Order: sequence, then structure tokens, then C-alpha cells
Amino acid sequence: MAREDLTDAQWAGLEPLLPKGKKPGRPSTWTRRQLIDGMRFRVRTGIPWRDIPAEYRPWGRVYDLFRRWQRNGTWHRIFTALQTRPDAKDLITWDINVDSTVCRAHQHAAGARKKGSCRRSRPAASPSNLSTGSGARAAA
Repeated sequence: MAREDLTDAQWAGLEPLLPKGKKPGRPSTWTRRQLIDGMRFRVRTGIPWRDIPAEYRPWGRVYDLFRRWQRNGTWHRIFTALQTRPDAKDLITWDINVDSTVCRAHQHAAGARKKGSCRRSRPAASPSNLSTGSGARAAA
């Protein structure tokens, strides 16, 4: 067992929340505990799925189980069940704090122009054209 893997007590609390296998027949080659420890290792370290150490078994099997449980809502059910225990004992404080330094708006939400930030300006008329009015005659 690696340093950050689930302890026996943690596994005993998590195992009843896992879905039961429905397929009869040959037992799985890899234990769910190995696969879940592999998922936890990957999430904790941020490595690519293919770089999961061999002690957690084939990376493809770990990834398949992770994605299947993600799609069918198993992870959400496990999280909710684990969260209700301390919440029932008032061990969770539900205070929310949003710091404005981490909230950023997109540039278009801040009133920026929609067609780019630069606007072409027309060339300014020279002062001699304005005083004599020759600019108006030349255009006509």
C-alpha cells in the first residue's frame, strides 16, 4: 500500500457505498480498491491516465471505471452519502465566501467594442482647408 492510498478504516466506510456488481461469473482480476486508489493517485498528482503506476493495474481499466461512474452519477451519489454523515452531526459549516479578486469578466462583458478594440479614425482635415473652404469645393 502506498503512502496516500486508502486505509482499511477508510475503505470500510467507502465499500458499502459502491455499486454492487451485476454480472455473474468469473471474479474481476483487479480489486476495486486498487482501481480506486489508482484514480485517487491520478487526481492527486495530475498525471496523464497512461502514467498511472503499475501497482494500480492497467490505466485503461482505471479510466474506464472512473468515466463509467462519472457518467452514471455514482461519484455524485458517493459524495452525497459521505457528506450527509458529518452534516447530520453539524460538523460541516455551510458558509460561502466569494473573493472578488478571483472573479473576472470577459473583455466583452466589460463594455469593450464588439468588432475589435481598435477603431480606424478618419484623417484629420488640415487647418488650411478649414479656413479657406477649399476642401468643400474640391469634394463637390
